Amino acid sequence: MISFSFVIAFLLHLLLFATAPMVTQIMEEMNLSYADFGLVFSAAMISLLLFRIPWGLIGDRIGYLNVFRIALPITAASAILRGFASSYSTLLVTQFSLGLGLAAVLPCLPLIIKEWAPERTVGFSTGIYVSGFALGNFTALGLTPQLLTDMSWREILLIDGGVATGVAGLWWGLAKSVVKEESEFRRKDFILILKEKYVWILLLLMIVSMGSYDTLATWMPKVLEMKELNKAFASLLPLGFLLAGPVVGFLSDRLWDKRKILAILGVVSCTSVIGINYIPFPSLLFCIFLAGFAITGVFTIALSSPAEHPHLSSSIGGVVGLISSLGNIGPLLMPVVFGYLIDVTGTFYASMFAVAALSCVTLILSASVDK
Repeated sequence: MISFSFVIAFLLHLLLFATAPMVTQIMEEMNLSYADFGLVFSAAMISLLLFRIPWGLIGDRIGYLNVFRIALPITAASAILRGFASSYSTLLVTQFSLGLGLAAVLPCLPLIIKEWAPERTVGFSTGIYVSGFALGNFTALGLTPQLLTDMSWREILLIDGGVATGVAGLWWGLAKSVVKEESEFRRKDFILILKEKYVWILLLLMIVSMGSYDTLATWMPKVLEMKELNKAFASLLPLGFLLAGPVVGFLSDRLWDKRKILAILGVVSCTSVIGINYIPFPSLLFCIFLAGFAITGVFTIALSSPAEHPHLSSSIGGVVGLISSLGNIGPLLMPVVFGYLIDVTGTFYASMFAVAALSCVTLILSASVDK
Protein backbone atom coordinates (compact mmCIF):
# COMPACT_ATOMS: atom_id res chain seq x y z
CA MET A 1 0.00 0.00 0.00
CA ILE A 2 2.96 2.32 0.52
CA SER A 3 3.77 1.59 -3.13
CA PHE A 4 0.24 2.72 -3.99
CA SER A 5 0.86 5.97 -2.10
CA PHE A 6 3.94 6.53 -4.27
CA VAL A 7 1.97 5.88 -7.49
CA ILE A 8 -0.90 8.20 -6.52
CA ALA A 9 1.55 10.93 -5.55
CA PHE A 10 3.26 10.44 -8.94
CA LEU A 11 -0.10 10.87 -10.67
CA LEU A 12 -0.89 14.11 -8.80
CA HIS A 13 2.18 15.99 -10.00
CA LEU A 14 2.21 14.40 -13.45
CA LEU A 15 -1.26 15.82 -14.09
CA LEU A 16 -0.77 19.15 -12.32
CA PHE A 17 2.48 20.06 -14.08
CA ALA A 18 1.85 18.52 -17.49
CA THR A 19 0.94 21.94 -18.88
CA ALA A 20 4.10 23.71 -17.65
CA PRO A 21 6.27 22.80 -20.69
CA MET A 22 3.33 23.66 -22.96
CA VAL A 23 3.34 27.38 -22.10
CA THR A 24 4.31 28.58 -25.58
CA GLN A 25 1.99 26.21 -27.47
CA ILE A 26 -1.09 26.92 -25.33
CA MET A 27 -0.46 30.69 -25.21
CA GLU A 28 -0.11 30.89 -28.99
CA GLU A 29 -3.14 28.73 -29.77
CA MET A 30 -5.44 30.50 -27.29
CA ASN A 31 -3.88 33.98 -27.56
CA LEU A 32 -3.06 34.27 -23.84
CA SER A 33 -0.87 36.61 -21.80
CA TYR A 34 1.60 35.26 -19.24
CA ALA A 35 -0.83 36.14 -16.44
CA ASP A 36 -3.62 34.32 -18.33
CA PHE A 37 -1.52 31.18 -18.50
CA GLY A 38 -0.68 31.48 -14.80
CA LEU A 39 -4.41 31.18 -14.15
CA VAL A 40 -4.49 27.80 -15.97
CA PHE A 41 -2.42 26.35 -13.14
CA SER A 42 -4.23 28.40 -10.50
CA ALA A 43 -7.62 27.03 -11.62
CA ALA A 44 -6.61 23.62 -10.31
CA MET A 45 -5.21 25.27 -7.18
CA ILE A 46 -8.60 26.89 -6.47
CA SER A 47 -10.37 23.53 -6.39
CA LEU A 48 -7.53 21.98 -4.37
CA LEU A 49 -7.95 24.78 -1.85
CA LEU A 50 -11.72 24.33 -1.69
CA PHE A 51 -11.91 20.53 -1.49
CA ARG A 52 -8.89 19.25 0.43
CA ILE A 53 -10.48 19.97 3.81
CA PRO A 54 -13.75 18.15 2.93
CA TRP A 55 -11.81 15.19 1.50
CA GLY A 56 -9.66 15.05 4.66
CA LEU A 57 -12.70 15.00 6.92
CA ILE A 58 -14.36 12.37 4.72
CA GLY A 59 -11.15 10.32 4.82
CA ASP A 60 -11.15 10.37 8.64
CA ARG A 61 -14.78 9.27 8.53
CA ILE A 62 -15.02 6.58 5.81
CA GLY A 63 -11.36 5.70 5.23
CA TYR A 64 -8.89 6.40 2.44
CA LEU A 65 -9.95 3.25 0.55
CA ASN A 66 -13.43 4.58 -0.21
CA VAL A 67 -12.25 8.15 -0.75
CA PHE A 68 -9.91 7.13 -3.56
CA ARG A 69 -12.61 4.91 -5.09
CA ILE A 70 -14.52 8.16 -5.65
CA ALA A 71 -11.71 10.64 -6.29
CA LEU A 72 -9.54 8.71 -8.74
CA PRO A 73 -12.29 8.21 -11.37
CA ILE A 74 -13.10 11.95 -11.13
CA THR A 75 -9.42 12.67 -11.71
CA ALA A 76 -9.20 10.34 -14.70
CA ALA A 77 -12.31 11.75 -16.40
CA SER A 78 -11.15 15.34 -15.90
CA ALA A 79 -7.64 14.57 -17.17
CA ILE A 80 -9.06 13.14 -20.39
CA LEU A 81 -11.58 15.96 -20.92
CA ARG A 82 -8.97 18.72 -20.70
CA GLY A 83 -7.26 17.21 -23.75
CA PHE A 84 -10.44 18.10 -25.67
CA ALA A 85 -10.66 21.68 -24.32
CA SER A 86 -11.75 23.87 -27.23
CA SER A 87 -11.25 27.25 -25.57
CA TYR A 88 -9.50 29.01 -22.70
CA SER A 89 -12.63 28.92 -20.54
CA THR A 90 -13.12 25.20 -21.20
CA LEU A 91 -9.51 24.53 -20.25
CA LEU A 92 -10.01 26.41 -16.97
CA VAL A 93 -13.15 24.39 -16.19
CA THR A 94 -11.40 21.06 -16.80
CA GLN A 95 -8.43 22.18 -14.71
CA PHE A 96 -10.84 23.04 -11.88
CA SER A 97 -12.54 19.63 -12.07
CA LEU A 98 -9.13 17.94 -12.17
CA GLY A 99 -8.29 19.67 -8.91
CA LEU A 100 -11.55 18.35 -7.39
CA GLY A 101 -10.35 14.77 -7.79
CA LEU A 102 -6.72 15.44 -6.94
CA ALA A 103 -7.73 17.28 -3.76
CA ALA A 104 -8.19 13.90 -2.05
CA VAL A 105 -4.54 12.89 -2.48
CA LEU A 106 -2.65 14.87 0.15
CA PRO A 107 -5.18 14.43 3.00
CA CYS A 108 -5.43 10.66 2.46
CA LEU A 109 -1.82 9.61 1.77
CA PRO A 110 -0.81 10.22 5.43
CA LEU A 111 -3.66 7.88 6.43
CA ILE A 112 -2.01 5.13 4.37
CA ILE A 113 1.33 5.83 6.06
CA LYS A 114 -0.27 5.78 9.51
CA GLU A 115 -1.76 2.34 8.82
CA TRP A 116 1.05 0.64 6.91
CA ALA A 117 4.40 2.27 7.83
CA PRO A 118 6.61 0.59 10.47
CA GLU A 119 7.05 2.43 13.75
CA ARG A 120 9.76 5.11 13.95
CA THR A 121 9.88 5.47 10.15
CA VAL A 122 7.06 7.97 9.61
CA GLY A 123 9.41 10.60 8.20
CA PHE A 124 11.14 8.21 5.81
CA SER A 125 7.86 6.58 4.72
CA THR A 126 6.41 10.03 4.09
CA GLY A 127 9.55 10.76 2.07
CA ILE A 128 8.84 7.74 -0.12
CA TYR A 129 5.49 9.05 -1.31
CA VAL A 130 6.85 12.60 -1.47
CA SER A 131 9.40 11.25 -3.96
CA GLY A 132 6.39 10.09 -6.00
CA PHE A 133 5.34 13.73 -6.34
CA ALA A 134 8.85 14.46 -7.53
CA LEU A 135 8.92 11.67 -10.11
CA GLY A 136 5.58 12.84 -11.50
CA ASN A 137 6.93 16.37 -11.69
CA PHE A 138 10.18 15.13 -13.26
CA THR A 139 8.24 13.19 -15.89
CA ALA A 140 6.01 16.17 -16.69
CA LEU A 141 8.89 18.63 -17.00
CA GLY A 142 11.47 16.28 -18.51
CA LEU A 143 9.51 14.02 -20.85
CA THR A 144 6.82 16.41 -22.10
CA PRO A 145 9.24 18.71 -23.99
CA GLN A 146 10.55 15.67 -25.85
CA LEU A 147 7.04 14.50 -26.75
CA LEU A 148 6.09 17.98 -27.98
CA THR A 149 8.48 17.58 -30.91
CA ASP A 150 6.25 14.85 -32.39
CA MET A 151 2.88 15.30 -30.69
CA SER A 152 0.40 18.08 -29.94
CA TRP A 153 -0.16 19.26 -26.39
CA ARG A 154 -3.66 17.82 -26.52
CA GLU A 155 -2.40 14.34 -27.42
CA ILE A 156 0.03 14.41 -24.51
CA LEU A 157 -2.74 15.39 -22.09
CA LEU A 158 -4.83 12.47 -23.38
CA ILE A 159 -1.95 10.08 -22.68
CA ASP A 160 -1.72 11.45 -19.14
CA GLY A 161 -5.46 10.87 -18.80
CA GLY A 162 -4.93 7.26 -19.82
CA VAL A 163 -2.36 6.86 -17.04
CA ALA A 164 -4.89 8.27 -14.55
CA THR A 165 -7.51 5.80 -15.78
CA GLY A 166 -5.09 2.91 -15.26
CA VAL A 167 -4.28 3.99 -11.70
CA ALA A 168 -8.01 4.28 -10.87
CA GLY A 169 -8.58 0.76 -12.19
CA LEU A 170 -5.69 -0.68 -10.16
CA TRP A 171 -6.97 0.98 -7.00
CA TRP A 172 -10.44 -0.54 -7.44
CA GLY A 173 -8.94 -3.96 -8.09
CA LEU A 174 -6.02 -4.20 -5.66
CA ALA A 175 -6.16 -1.59 -2.86
CA LYS A 176 -7.05 -2.68 0.67
CA SER A 177 -7.28 -1.40 4.23
CA VAL A 178 -7.45 -3.18 7.57
CA VAL A 179 -8.71 -0.15 9.49
CA LYS A 180 -12.41 0.12 10.33
CA GLU A 181 -13.88 2.38 7.69
CA GLU A 182 -16.31 4.19 10.02
CA SER A 183 -14.39 6.27 12.56
CA GLU A 184 -15.56 8.24 15.55
CA PHE A 185 -14.34 11.53 14.11
CA ARG A 186 -16.72 14.35 15.05
CA ARG A 187 -17.18 17.97 14.02
CA LYS A 188 -15.89 19.20 17.38
CA ASP A 189 -12.63 17.34 16.70
CA PHE A 190 -12.06 19.60 13.70
CA ILE A 191 -12.76 22.65 15.86
CA LEU A 192 -10.03 21.46 18.23
CA ILE A 193 -7.69 21.19 15.25
CA LEU A 194 -8.35 24.83 14.42
CA LYS A 195 -7.42 25.82 17.98
CA GLU A 196 -4.06 24.02 17.87
CA LYS A 197 -1.29 26.58 17.33
CA TYR A 198 1.07 24.02 15.79
CA VAL A 199 -1.40 23.40 12.94
CA TRP A 200 -1.05 27.04 11.86
CA ILE A 201 2.74 26.85 11.94
CA LEU A 202 2.57 23.80 9.66
CA LEU A 203 0.11 25.68 7.44
CA LEU A 204 2.54 28.56 6.97
CA LEU A 205 5.29 26.11 6.07
CA MET A 206 2.99 24.55 3.46
CA ILE A 207 2.13 27.95 1.96
CA VAL A 208 5.84 28.75 1.65
CA SER A 209 6.91 25.37 0.29
CA MET A 210 3.99 24.76 -2.08
CA GLY A 211 3.91 28.36 -3.28
CA SER A 212 7.64 28.46 -3.99
CA TYR A 213 7.95 25.03 -5.60
CA ASP A 214 4.76 25.01 -7.67
CA THR A 215 5.55 28.46 -9.05
CA LEU A 216 9.07 27.42 -10.06
CA ALA A 217 7.79 24.17 -11.57
CA THR A 218 5.16 26.06 -13.57
CA TRP A 219 7.49 28.76 -14.90
CA MET A 220 10.98 27.23 -14.95
CA PRO A 221 10.63 25.87 -18.51
CA LYS A 222 9.75 29.38 -19.72
CA VAL A 223 12.57 30.98 -17.67
CA LEU A 224 15.07 28.61 -19.28
CA GLU A 225 13.60 29.36 -22.69
CA MET A 226 14.09 33.10 -22.03
CA LYS A 227 17.68 32.34 -21.05
CA GLU A 228 18.01 30.54 -24.41
CA LEU A 229 18.62 27.21 -22.69
CA ASN A 230 16.94 23.84 -23.16
CA LYS A 231 13.73 23.94 -21.12
CA ALA A 232 14.10 20.22 -20.39
CA PHE A 233 16.72 21.30 -17.81
CA ALA A 234 13.72 22.27 -15.67
CA SER A 235 13.52 18.56 -14.79
CA LEU A 236 16.42 19.17 -12.38
CA LEU A 237 13.92 20.89 -10.09
CA PRO A 238 11.91 17.69 -9.45
CA LEU A 239 15.15 15.70 -9.36
CA GLY A 240 16.01 17.67 -6.22
CA PHE A 241 12.44 16.99 -5.04
CA LEU A 242 12.96 13.26 -5.64
CA LEU A 243 15.95 13.11 -3.30
CA ALA A 244 14.54 15.52 -0.71
CA GLY A 245 11.70 13.23 0.38
CA PRO A 246 13.67 10.20 1.62
CA VAL A 247 16.81 12.15 2.63
CA VAL A 248 15.05 14.82 4.71
CA GLY A 249 12.60 12.22 6.05
CA PHE A 250 15.47 10.00 7.20
CA LEU A 251 17.32 12.93 8.80
CA SER A 252 14.24 14.02 10.72
CA ASP A 253 13.63 10.44 11.93
CA ARG A 254 17.15 9.61 13.03
CA LEU A 255 19.65 12.42 13.23
CA TRP A 256 18.74 16.10 13.52
CA ASP A 257 15.87 17.97 15.09
CA LYS A 258 13.42 19.56 12.68
CA ARG A 259 14.28 23.14 13.65
CA LYS A 260 17.89 22.78 12.55
CA ILE A 261 16.87 21.09 9.29
CA LEU A 262 14.31 23.80 8.47
CA ALA A 263 16.78 26.62 9.18
CA ILE A 264 19.30 25.10 6.76
CA LEU A 265 16.63 24.47 4.13
CA GLY A 266 15.40 28.05 4.39
CA VAL A 267 18.86 29.49 3.72
CA VAL A 268 19.61 27.10 0.87
CA SER A 269 16.26 27.63 -0.86
CA CYS A 270 16.52 31.42 -0.80
CA THR A 271 20.11 31.60 -2.06
CA SER A 272 19.64 28.96 -4.76
CA VAL A 273 16.54 30.69 -6.19
CA ILE A 274 18.46 33.99 -6.39
CA GLY A 275 21.32 32.08 -7.99
CA ILE A 276 19.05 31.05 -10.86
CA ASN A 277 18.93 34.72 -11.82
CA TYR A 278 22.67 35.35 -11.97
CA ILE A 279 24.79 32.19 -11.96
CA PRO A 280 25.81 31.17 -15.49
CA PHE A 281 25.39 27.82 -17.19
CA PRO A 282 26.28 25.06 -16.25
CA SER A 283 26.46 26.02 -12.53
CA LEU A 284 22.92 27.33 -12.96
CA LEU A 285 21.74 23.72 -13.18
CA PHE A 286 23.00 23.00 -9.66
CA CYS A 287 21.01 25.98 -8.37
CA ILE A 288 17.84 24.55 -9.93
CA PHE A 289 18.53 21.18 -8.30
CA LEU A 290 19.24 22.76 -4.89
CA ALA A 291 16.07 24.87 -5.07
CA GLY A 292 13.98 21.76 -5.71
CA PHE A 293 15.67 19.86 -2.88
CA ALA A 294 15.50 22.59 -0.22
CA ILE A 295 11.98 23.84 -0.91
CA THR A 296 10.42 20.36 -0.93
CA GLY A 297 12.41 19.23 2.08
CA VAL A 298 10.22 21.71 4.00
CA PHE A 299 7.15 20.06 2.43
CA THR A 300 8.27 16.62 3.69
CA ILE A 301 8.67 17.82 7.28
CA ALA A 302 5.29 19.57 7.27
CA LEU A 303 3.50 16.44 6.01
CA SER A 304 5.18 14.02 8.43
CA SER A 305 4.72 16.19 11.54
CA PRO A 306 0.98 15.57 12.21
CA ALA A 307 1.49 11.81 12.61
CA GLU A 308 4.21 12.44 15.19
CA HIS A 309 2.35 15.10 17.21
CA PRO A 310 0.45 13.79 20.28
CA HIS A 311 -2.56 16.07 19.74
CA LEU A 312 -2.87 15.67 15.97
CA SER A 313 -2.20 12.00 15.18
CA SER A 314 -5.83 10.93 15.70
CA SER A 315 -7.11 13.39 13.06
CA ILE A 316 -4.45 13.23 10.37
CA GLY A 317 -6.86 13.47 7.45
CA GLY A 318 -8.46 16.63 8.80
CA VAL A 319 -5.12 18.21 9.74
CA VAL A 320 -3.41 17.50 6.42
CA GLY A 321 -6.60 18.44 4.59
CA LEU A 322 -6.53 21.81 6.32
CA ILE A 323 -2.84 22.63 5.88
CA SER A 324 -2.67 21.34 2.31
CA SER A 325 -5.91 23.10 1.35
CA LEU A 326 -5.05 26.52 2.75
CA GLY A 327 -1.46 25.86 1.75
CA ASN A 328 -2.68 26.29 -1.81
CA ILE A 329 -2.88 30.02 -1.15
CA GLY A 330 0.77 30.02 -2.24
CA PRO A 331 0.33 28.09 -5.52
CA LEU A 332 -2.89 29.97 -6.21
CA LEU A 333 -1.35 33.44 -6.06
CA MET A 334 2.35 33.09 -6.83
CA PRO A 335 2.18 31.71 -10.41
CA VAL A 336 -0.06 34.63 -11.39
CA VAL A 337 2.23 37.13 -9.62
CA PHE A 338 5.22 35.56 -11.37
CA GLY A 339 3.59 35.93 -14.79
CA TYR A 340 2.37 39.45 -14.03
CA LEU A 341 5.88 40.60 -13.09
CA ILE A 342 7.17 39.25 -16.41
CA ASP A 343 4.40 41.15 -18.23
CA VAL A 344 5.34 44.38 -16.39
CA THR A 345 9.15 44.15 -16.44
CA GLY A 346 9.75 42.13 -19.60
CA THR A 347 12.08 39.76 -17.73
CA PHE A 348 11.96 37.13 -15.00
CA TYR A 349 14.36 38.69 -12.46
CA ALA A 350 11.74 40.36 -10.25
CA SER A 351 9.63 37.19 -10.40
CA MET A 352 12.50 35.05 -9.11
CA PHE A 353 13.18 37.53 -6.29
CA ALA A 354 9.53 37.21 -5.24
CA VAL A 355 9.91 33.42 -4.97
CA ALA A 356 13.19 33.80 -3.04
CA ALA A 357 11.55 36.17 -0.56
CA LEU A 358 8.74 33.69 0.04
CA SER A 359 11.14 30.76 0.56
CA CYS A 360 13.10 32.77 3.16
CA VAL A 361 10.07 32.63 5.47
CA THR A 362 11.06 29.03 6.29
CA LEU A 363 14.08 30.32 8.22
CA ILE A 364 11.82 32.58 10.30
CA LEU A 365 9.37 29.76 11.07
CA SER A 366 12.02 27.17 11.94
CA ALA A 367 12.32 28.32 15.57
CA SER A 368 8.61 27.63 16.18
CA VAL A 369 8.64 23.98 15.03
CA ASP A 370 8.78 20.99 17.39
CA LYS A 371 12.07 19.11 17.48
